[in-house]
Formats: sequence, structure tokens, C-alpha cells
Amino acid sequence: MSILPVIAAVDGSDDSLRALDWALDAAHRRGAPLRVVHVRQYATWAQTDVLVAGELDTGEDPVLEQARAHLQGRAYAVATEYVGMEGVPGAALPELGADSQLLVLGSRGRGGFAGLLLGSNGVAAARDAGCPVVVVPRPGREVHGEAPAEEGPRVVVGLHVDSPDDATLAFAFAEAALRGARLQAVASYPWPVQTWAAAGQMMPMVIDEVSIESETRVLADGFLAPHRGRHPEVRAETHAVPGDAAGNLVAASAGADLVVVGRHRRRLLVPARMMGSVTHAVLLHAASPVAVVPPSPPAG
Repeated sequence: MSILPVIAAVDGSDDSLRALDWALDAAHRRGAPLRVVHVRQYATWAQTDVLVAGELDTGEDPVLEQARAHLQGRAYAVATEYVGMEGVPGAALPELGADSQLLVLGSRGRGGFAGLLLGSNGVAAARDAGCPVVVVPRPGREVHGEAPAEEGPRVVVGLHVDSPDDATLAFAFAEAALRGARLQAVASYPWPVQTWAAAGQMMPMVIDEVSIESETRVLADGFLAPHRGRHPEVRAETHAVPGDAAGNLVAASAGADLVVVGRHRRRLLVPARMMGSVTHAVLLHAASPVAVVPPSPPAG
């Protein structure tokens, strides 16, 4: 059975070359081939009967030649192929996820506005791809929060104790194992909790923060337990913290190798794919690469 490749999307920008470096390392760790893809964009408004993407059949692609030169002489012996396509990147890149184990791209490409923190292709891929998508940010993003108490490789995963997703946790544990990293599971809980008795009146609190933190930690440990059993080599830490989930994950991204977040499941009344506000905020502001993992298939 052939091993699915790690795909790096390139467009000639410095951001995409950073993503290419990350993808090369990921392919090496997985023992997987690397597929470097450039989707040459055409103007869909000028072509009424145009396909979303198709193989290029003429000429050399300078973007792929740049990528080939960038990887030349690297120490990793990774089988690499270079694929040129023609189409709409925001539609073509998610489709590539059907035949890959990981799709990696930079936070911004050559197009768009200079001030954007996340390009439209990154949003589309993270929202629609059938495989996990890693978005590599530009260096130098500043985040606010305490520095990690312990040095060394670290993978962060967001854990929503009200609706945890096994696929997100499984990916985070597997990634930590590949990197020899400890896993930091961040479970956020709302605080302070305000309870209203009537218009303009507030009830006194009957639950203190210690109780909420303890319950959050117990729930989180229960969801982590089967993954700890499958990966005893990974030291997984549970961090139950008050406040905004996105803010806590962004703070934890400082110095991390990777932040792992889940994508929303499709819902009956909202059948379209959705990324979720927390995932979108983490993609915009995290200092480390961010992996967005598609949800587990529904039971049955």
C-alpha cells in the first residue's frame, strides 16, 4: 500500500518557501513522499467554461524551479515530485487533500493585501480540505502570555470538553510522538460565570472557580486517557485555564512547535463546512504553525 504524500503548496513567495521547509521536515518524520504543487491562477471571470484545476501541459514553471533550487542539497532523503496545475488555488488546494496525509501552506501568498495576516487560500484550505492542513506563519509574531516553564519541543492542542473531537486529539498525540515532544492540552472554561435571576438582577454564585477548574480537568483527562494509552511515550499535560479559548491557545503558541485545533462538524441546519471562530482566531494570531484537523466522521 503506497504512503500518501505530504503536499506543500508554493507560489514563489517567501511565505510558501517557509511552508516548503516545514513540509519537507514533516515528510521526513513520516517517511512519506513530498509533493510540491503550484496552482497557476487564471482569471475565472474571463473564462466562462473553465475547470477548477487541471494539469499544466506546456512550458516550464519558474515557481516550481525556484522550489527545486530551494530544496537542492538538503540533508533529508525524501522522494519529491513537482506538480504544476492551472486553476483557482482556493478551490484546487482543498481538493488535493483527498489524496494526501497533510497539506502545508504559508499564511499569505503573493496575492491579496499586504496587511492581511491570513490569505484567502489558507482560509479555504483549512475550511474545506479532507486532510489536516498546516498553516505556517511569518516569523516574529508577538503573543502575550507567560513563557513556558519548561524548555524543549512542545505540541499544543485545544480541547473543548463540551464537544471534544477524537481526530484532533489523535493527530496531536501522533505529532507529539513524531517530534519527541510533550503535549500540552489546553481546556478553557468561562470565568467569571454570571447568572441572571431577572432583568437587572444577578444571583449570587453557588459554584466557585476551583470547582469549575477541577471539573474541567477531570473531563479533559477522561478524553485524553485512551490516547495516552495508545501513546505512552508522549507526556501529555492537562491545562485547565479560565477565559477565552482562542486567547489561551494563542498565548500557548509562544515557543511551541505546533498548535493543533479542530474544524467544526457540519450541522443539519448549517450543512456547509465551517472553520469555527476559535480556529480562525488561532490561525490569525498564533506565533507557531497551526494544524487544522477535519472532524471525525459521524458515528454510523
